[in-house]
Amino acid sequence: MKSVCVFCGSSPGAREDYGVMAKRLGTLLAEQDLTLVFGGGNVGMMGILADAALAAGGRVLGVIPRALVARELAHKGLTEQHIVASMHERKQRMADLADAFIALPGGWGTLDELCEMMTWAQLAIHVKPVGLLNLAGFFDGLLLQLAHAERERFLKPDHRAMLLVETEPEPLLERMRGYRSPKLDKWLDRPEP
Repeated sequence: MKSVCVFCGSSPGAREDYGVMAKRLGTLLAEQDLTLVFGGGNVGMMGILADAALAAGGRVLGVIPRALVARELAHKGLTEQHIVASMHERKQRMADLADAFIALPGGWGTLDELCEMMTWAQLAIHVKPVGLLNLAGFFDGLLLQLAHAERERFLKPDHRAMLLVETEPEPLLERMRGYRSPKLDKWLDRPEP
């Protein structure tokens, strides 16, 4: 594992803890010589995360759609800034650049990115670890929904377990380093061929 893509909010959120965790994770990635891949913005948790990694001497790659650059949201001090045509291309480029993925608190964009990477993992489009930093119970509702999807037979227990969940970044990174993607069929009720 040489690079980690972090999905997080373009807002700092309502709690000071969110920014503190973004700063802590950015610093930790740099200290562990892991390249940070992120959405390329200079605002909210994204900006805090990138600034912390850069301040700690880390390598930081941003991926931002042209439309957001035009709104002057692009971070100007990154190691590399990749400008792409669309949000779809952004997700693909971030996935290509990263060896692992972590979600911090965020809104629709963060949830979209997390769900897409988990879907790709379930379908074996990639075999990279996907983690969730559940700071202050932010993702408790999502985790309850995933448990409900499993009970209702829309999600296999082994597929739900592919999402690595921790409340602290150090054990999450350690679990990600040891992660091996299971070889599973996605479908619950498909007849054997």
